[in-house]
This record gives sequence, C-alpha cells and structure tokens, in this order.
Amino acid sequence: MVPVKTESGIQAECGAPDAAEKERRWMLVLGAESDQVLSKSDQRLNSALNALYGGMNGGGGKKRRGSLSRSAPKVSRWLGDIREFFPSSVVQVVQRDAFERLGLKEMLMEPEFLAALEADVHLVADLVSLRSVMPEKTIDTARQVIKKVVDELMERLERKTSEAVRGALNKSKRSFRPRFNDIDWHRTIHANLRHYQHEHRTIVPEKLVGFMRQQRRIVDLDEVILCVDQSGSMATSVVYSSIFAAVMASIPAVKTRLVCFDTAILDLTEDLEDPVSVLFGVQLGGGTDINQAVAYCENLIDQPSKTHLILITDLCEGGDGNALKTRIAHLIRQGVNVITLLALSDEGKPFYDAEMAADFAAIGSPVFACTPDQFPDLMATALKREDVLSWAADQDIQAVRPEDERM
Repeated sequence: MVPVKTESGIQAECGAPDAAEKERRWMLVLGAESDQVLSKSDQRLNSALNALYGGMNGGGGKKRRGSLSRSAPKVSRWLGDIREFFPSSVVQVVQRDAFERLGLKEMLMEPEFLAALEADVHLVADLVSLRSVMPEKTIDTARQVIKKVVDELMERLERKTSEAVRGALNKSKRSFRPRFNDIDWHRTIHANLRHYQHEHRTIVPEKLVGFMRQQRRIVDLDEVILCVDQSGSMATSVVYSSIFAAVMASIPAVKTRLVCFDTAILDLTEDLEDPVSVLFGVQLGGGTDINQAVAYCENLIDQPSKTHLILITDLCEGGDGNALKTRIAHLIRQGVNVITLLALSDEGKPFYDAEMAADFAAIGSPVFACTPDQFPDLMATALKREDVLSWAADQDIQAVRPEDERM
C-alpha cells in the first residue's frame, strides 16, 4: 500500500481502483466533456497533461491540444504541477518530453525569458529538478537563473539569520569569571541585591556575571545539522535549507552541516560557501529513507548536549519507521535538540504522515511547519535551548500533538 496525496491533503492508501476511480482515470486519458465533472485537483492534472500531450475528446473524437506560452510564471506552475502529481520516475519522462515537444531548452536560452524571471523559489526547484535532462549549454543558463534567485533570497534572509544566531550564542552563554569589559552589570546587580551595604549605600558583588567571549575553542561550539529530505514534495524546503545552511556556515560561532537525502545520502557541508553549487548537488525526487539519514547524522555527533538536529521532512518514511522512532528517541535521551520541520516554505499546511508526526511529538521532538521568515528566530530559540513549542505558539504555528494520531 502506497501513501498518496488526496485533495483534502490527508494521507490515503492505494489499492485496486474501484469503478469510480476507473471512470476518473478514463476521463483524464480521453478528456472530459467539461471540467465541471472533474474535481479541482483533477482539473489541474487534466490541464497539465493537456498542455504537453493533448488527447482525444471523449465525446466526438476531436483532438484537444494545449501549449505552454513563453511566460516564465506559467512554465514554473506547470512544472510544479507535474512534480506534484507524479512520482519522480514519471516526472523525469514527462520533463524530457517537455524539453523535446515544447522547446523548453530554447526558452531557457532566450535573454527575454531570463529577463522575465522573478526571485521565485519554486522556479529554482523546477530548474534543479530539470537538470538531469538539460543539455550542457542549457545548464550554464540555468545556473545564471538560479544564482539570480539565490542572491535575492540571500539578501532577504542573511542579515536576520546572522543577527539571530549570533545574538542567541553570545547572550545564552554566561561566565562567572568575566573580564571587566565582559561584565553584564544589570545581571550582576540583580544577582547580588542581597549584598547591599546600607552604610555605604552600595552593593558589594560576591559574584560577577558576564558574557562568554565570542572566540571559543572549536570543541565548545554549538553544532547545527540540517538533515533535509530531497524527495519531490520537499523541493522548496531544500532550496531554503541550502540558503540558510550557507548563511550559518559563515558564522564562526556555530558549526553547520547540511545533509540531504532520499534513499541515498549527500553530505554537502564542504560546498556551503557556494549555495548554487549546493543546489546543483541536490537530486530532487526518489524514495525516502529517513532512518538511514538520521543514522548518518548520528555518527557525526560528538557532543550531544551541544548539537541541534533540524530534520526537515514530510515524515513519509520508505525505510524502517520503527527503527527511525527508536533512533530519534535515543538521540533526545542523549541530549540532542531534535526539531522536526514538516516544511520550510511559504506555503500553508503541508502534506505529511500524520501518524509518524504524532509519534515524533510523543517522543519529544517538536513537529511543525515553518516559513523562511520565521526560521532565524526558530534557530535562535533552539540555540538558547528555550521552549520551541512555546515559541511556535507565540508565532501562531500549529504544532503536531501526540494525541493527533488518534483523531
């Protein structure tokens, strides 16, 4: 039985199709007389197939034909629909046909097409997913497009992320033997109020409280591991994760790793200086083995109490789900700060495995979706080891609860 995405966003299971499902499939193959007999989701699927292949009108045998105009936003939406509706093996066939039938190669090579593009994370995901069917010359042009989008996203997100992470690390660590310039006078006075000397009308501090120096030994640094699902449904999350990883890797006060996975594992940590190269190292689509990826990350951890594992996935596990839950529980018991993001994107409620999400919440890992604008504050909260679920509630983010599994 295979999980599929239904129109309501709820996980269903595929078995043998019933009569209604067979009728629906024939309508999509032959073409319905009117889109009114199809659901909204099927209308999108019908249009996506029509744009590329056309079909036979079920009533009169008349050819239906569609085309993709030379409009960048429309192409991006079409590619996104194809990736949403089909498994990766089918998507690769459809994309290859699109290159041959619709002239996408020529479109990508046209200066006016590039000029029409806006900083859109979905388009980056589309171009990355098309990489395997692009000719070499087209890949060079796609790199220019991706760099333009990544540069604009970096400009938008870099400053806030750097300030949030640096602020969390500098202020969360206290020293009780500070240098004079590092003394936090407000906290020192508050900690020593009981030592107020009435006759001298002053406080004689017994204990000094100060900030920890930013230059710390490498063994003292907090470590963040972004472990990102690169299956087709997580495409925009992969793009944003790569950008945030690149930003955090530039901050000396924290060690950052980026690990992407499907049924294989890609450790892209060494490429973080160039987010475009990171994205070109990603292979969107494929199956999902979360347990294998978490096991890889577990082997990277030297100091559990200083490690923050940010697992970005829809939790649709294709590997050993029980072993995955056991491994996550073990990491949490060791002191690893495990946070599960169902999506890192601008969209609304994501599709995910509700049962697995509830199990993760019961184990002790906060589970919710997050927007890119919220992510810097989330990281600051995590690095200070503050209550992530309270932060999510303050942000009006609905986290998964352990009892959601039974609802």
